[in-house]
Amino acid sequence: MAFFNPINWLLGLFSLDISIDLGTANTLVNVRGKGIVINEPSWVTIDKRTRRPLAIGMAAKEMVGRTPKNVIAVRPLRDGVISEFDITQVMLEYFIGRVHEQSVVPLPKPRIVIGIPAGVTEVEKRAVYDAAMAAGARQTFLIEEPIAAALGAGLPIGETRGSMVVDIGGGTTEVAIMSMSGVVASRSLRVAGDEMDQDIIQYLRNKYNLLIGQGIAEKVKMTIGSAYPLEKEMTMEVRGRNLVTGLPETVEISSVEIREALAGSVQVIVDTVKDALDEIPPAIIGDLMDLGVCLAGGGALLNGLDQRLTDDTKLRTWAAEDPLTCVARGAGMIYDDFENLSPYLVGLERRSS
Repeated sequence: MAFFNPINWLLGLFSLDISIDLGTANTLVNVRGKGIVINEPSWVTIDKRTRRPLAIGMAAKEMVGRTPKNVIAVRPLRDGVISEFDITQVMLEYFIGRVHEQSVVPLPKPRIVIGIPAGVTEVEKRAVYDAAMAAGARQTFLIEEPIAAALGAGLPIGETRGSMVVDIGGGTTEVAIMSMSGVVASRSLRVAGDEMDQDIIQYLRNKYNLLIGQGIAEKVKMTIGSAYPLEKEMTMEVRGRNLVTGLPETVEISSVEIREALAGSVQVIVDTVKDALDEIPPAIIGDLMDLGVCLAGGGALLNGLDQRLTDDTKLRTWAAEDPLTCVARGAGMIYDDFENLSPYLVGLERRSS
């Protein structure tokens, strides 16, 4: 039973209800009644000597690969879970402070719903909960990301008919098939956007002896990356360092080459979706033939991924509206109907003082 804390209660009256998609690549913050107010990279730059944060979010990402020796750029989450607790806490404090900038409260104490990958351990869950509480939350609730993504995409997960979501983030891909407010089958794998960036880095290294950073690889993926042949194939110039000469070099690469580079990761995601479909009842397969498969997360923006999954699963696959924000928006919907939607919350403690 949680103890009543009058100071927290008073501060809470003037604090916001927020939901957070704490992602490996990006952190999104949704405020009840306002929508998405923060969408920034999950990067923090810190001073090596003092361990003090120097920049957070977009400002920190712009420093990646350009920092002096006494500064390091860190992503405090790996594969969807916290790897650097103190830095995650600082990042959350910063984002909570940002959304309360117009507020009269000196120490905001918001309620927070925060997304976690479906396959995490109790220790990993506890780390997210503790980081949010340490960052100043009055109450912290946890929700599995595929459930939040399904809510954000508007899927009828409370109905008898089955629905399916494939949430491809930076660190993890979550596959969930739901019916009657429960999960019928799910898969969580640590192959997602980050792995695709590494595929591109490795491909260019092997084929052209060209070394590029993750930021360039991500830009290549977003510009000419694809999972299915394009009507009009594209090319782009990539700058990097030649590993043989050690000198700068520019190489022109095509979307066909990048599709080849991404083929392994895309195939793993396709196989995981098929694997989940393999264990569900025939009646739900029938429902999915009507409703289709919903893609969410940043990975849903990969050109042709919907067509590739449609071809391989024989189920119509479609990307949710604004797939990047699905988890944050879906988590925020909990506040709108807390009584009926709170069973979707998972966790340790549902409440805290």
